[in-house]
Amino acid sequence: MGLRFGHQILPDGVNTLQGVVKSYDPVTRDGLVVTDTADMSEYELAPTALDGSVFRMLRPGQRVVFDLDGQSKATALRLGSEVDMGTPEWVESEK
Repeated sequence: MGLRFGHQILPDGVNTLQGVVKSYDPVTRDGLVVTDTADMSEYELAPTALDGSVFRMLRPGQRVVFDLDGQSKATALRLGSEVDMGTPEWVESEK
């Protein structure tokens, strides 16, 4: 069975998504990201979501690419892309 993604089930092995930061508290490191999909699914940030990334903090509206961990929390945040700025490499590799 695949990973649950909003109202959809993602195929096994697919767990990388793109979206925007809805909220982020730099003190507690709690936050939410919203996907770019039609259902605009929300995912909580994993406690380690920024570990090893270029981010020190996040701002609402910031576009990010992220993975979902085993608990469906956003982790491994990376810089996202606007459509007119190019497509992230992971999208191209899945075609």
